[in-house]
Amino acid sequence: MKLDHRYIVVEGPIGVGKSSLTNIVAERFQARRVMEVVEENPFLASFYGDRAKYAFQTQMFFLLSRFKQQQELFQQDLFASVTVSDYLFAKDRIFAALTLDENEMGLYERVFDALGPRVTKPDLVIYLQARMDVLLGRIKKRARDFERKFDASYLESLCKSYNDFFFHYTDTPLLVVNTSDIDFVNNPEDLENLMQVIRQTRKGTVHYQPLPSRK
Repeated sequence: MKLDHRYIVVEGPIGVGKSSLTNIVAERFQARRVMEVVEENPFLASFYGDRAKYAFQTQMFFLLSRFKQQQELFQQDLFASVTVSDYLFAKDRIFAALTLDENEMGLYERVFDALGPRVTKPDLVIYLQARMDVLLGRIKKRARDFERKFDASYLESLCKSYNDFFFHYTDTPLLVVNTSDIDFVNNPEDLENLMQVIRQTRKGTVHYQPLPSRK
């Protein structure tokens, strides 16, 4: 089925299903996918163990690696085919504001302000939400080594920051989806309902509160 959007970004807090939906949308529309390579950050495991000590190194690595990936994307013919990404470059500020101290944030902002305008904006951002218990359950289920020391209070703060960021977000069309009671990976009906909403969202902010999955 036809998709008008040429560049889609899937966003949301850790464990919400960004990569899963990115892969599904890319497969459905034979799209190029852009995946954030989280595991390549050499500071991430240390960050989960001691956020204060490793926050700046972790955040700067993410910022620069995301920018490099976005530049490589821009240098290609972005609109030759549909492109789906599992992160929004602008959201890097969410993590920075949550983890960096005042001096670190000042330096970070100078770098971000120099890089941000050089990044292509998507045609649609899909923001996935879920309850805390659902997110924690999904994180535990995937059992990534660097998340073994994961702090639930950090996730709660992150979710609040995400909600605040996207409450004020107006840069592109935005689809907000509550995924707490659906399973678009394993339930075809949930997936088809979500796909229909994605195709129909073309402007403004749309909130999608799906009914719970049928058992």
